Amino acid sequence: MAVTPTPKIRSRKDGAAAPIDDVDRKVLNFMQGKFPLQAKPYAAVAQLAELTEAEVMARVQRLLDDRIIRQVTPIYDTRALGYGSMLVAAKVDPEHPWRAAKIINSHPGVSHNYLRNHDFNMWFTLAVEGDSKLGLQGTLDVLQELTGAESIRQLPTLKLFKIRMDLEMEGDTKSLSTEGVAEAPVELEGVPYDELDIAVIRATQGDLPVVAEPYAPAAAELGMTQAALLEHLAGMKERGILRRVAAILFHRRAGFSANGMGVWAVPEERIAEFGPRMASFRGISHCYQRPTYEDWPYSIFTMAHGRSKEECDAILDAIAGEFGITERATLYSSTEFKKIRLLYFTDDFKNWEAQYAGA
Repeated sequence: MAVTPTPKIRSRKDGAAAPIDDVDRKVLNFMQGKFPLQAKPYAAVAQLAELTEAEVMARVQRLLDDRIIRQVTPIYDTRALGYGSMLVAAKVDPEHPWRAAKIINSHPGVSHNYLRNHDFNMWFTLAVEGDSKLGLQGTLDVLQELTGAESIRQLPTLKLFKIRMDLEMEGDTKSLSTEGVAEAPVELEGVPYDELDIAVIRATQGDLPVVAEPYAPAAAELGMTQAALLEHLAGMKERGILRRVAAILFHRRAGFSANGMGVWAVPEERIAEFGPRMASFRGISHCYQRPTYEDWPYSIFTMAHGRSKEECDAILDAIAGEFGITERATLYSSTEFKKIRLLYFTDDFKNWEAQYAGA
C-alpha cells in the first residue's frame, strides 16, 4: 500500500529566515514587480522606495547574500520561444523519493520539482526544445523508465489565467485573501524570433549583476550600445518573449514557508468566468486550466503562498467561499527537490537526450 507523506509545513515565528525590516520588504516588493528596462534600474527602484541608489543596491546584495533573494534575472516565456512544456504528476516510491528526484532533476527542462501529499507524490514541470528528437512524450517515457514511476499523469496547460510569482511582502492574510481585478487569459502560442533574439537571451539570462548599470555587461558582450539592448528587450517584452526582469525570492527564507496547490472541480461552463477571478486573488501566483481524468476531476489549479499553512488555507477558503466550489483539494509540498529558471538555447537539452536516450 502506498504511503502518503505527511507535509512538513514550516512556519517561521519571526517571518524570514534572516532578519529583514520594513524597508527590506518594501524594496523586495519593488524588485519583484517594478524593476524597469532602464539603464539605471536600481535608481528607479530607489526613487519608488524613497532611498538612495546605493542603499537599494546594498540591501539587494545583502538579501542575495542571506539567500532571501534567489536571483535578479530576466524571465523569458517558455511557450513563446516554442518550447513544449507541461506539469507532470508521478507516482514514485514513497520510501525513496530522492532517487527518482535525482533522475528527474537531471533533465535541464525540469525547473520545479516537489514532493506533495498525494498518491501522485512527485510534481514537476518539464520543458523540451521545439526541435527535440524525443519530444515531451518521449522524454516522459524515458523518465518513467529510469525512475520506475508506477504512473505518470500529464497535466498540460489548456488555458493560462495567471503566472506571476510576486510574494506580497507587506500584505496581511486579509489582503492576500482578497479578490483583485480579473485579467484576460494569457496567450500560449509561440511567436517568431530571430538570431539576435537568441543572442540577447544567451547574454542576459541568469543572474544580473548588482551594479548601477546591470545591462551594460550584456550589451558589451553583444557589441551593442546599452540603449540598443534595452530597446530590443522592450521589443521582446511587447512580443511576449520577455515577461519581465525581476527579483526571484527563496520563498521559505523570505517568510513564505507554505505553498498549497489548490485544485478545483469547476464545471466546464464556468471555467472561463471563474478562472480569471480566481487568478486575481493576491495570494495566488499561478492559475491554470488543466485536463481532467476519470479519477481526477479538478480542472483549475491555483498556487497559494503564505507565511503558514493556515494563511494558505485562508486564501483558498476565501476562493471556495466566493465561488461556492465544494469539490476541491489542497496539495502541500513537503520537499522542494528543484527550483531554477530555465536556461534557453544551450547544449544541455541535446546532451541529455544523447546521454539518456541516444537521441
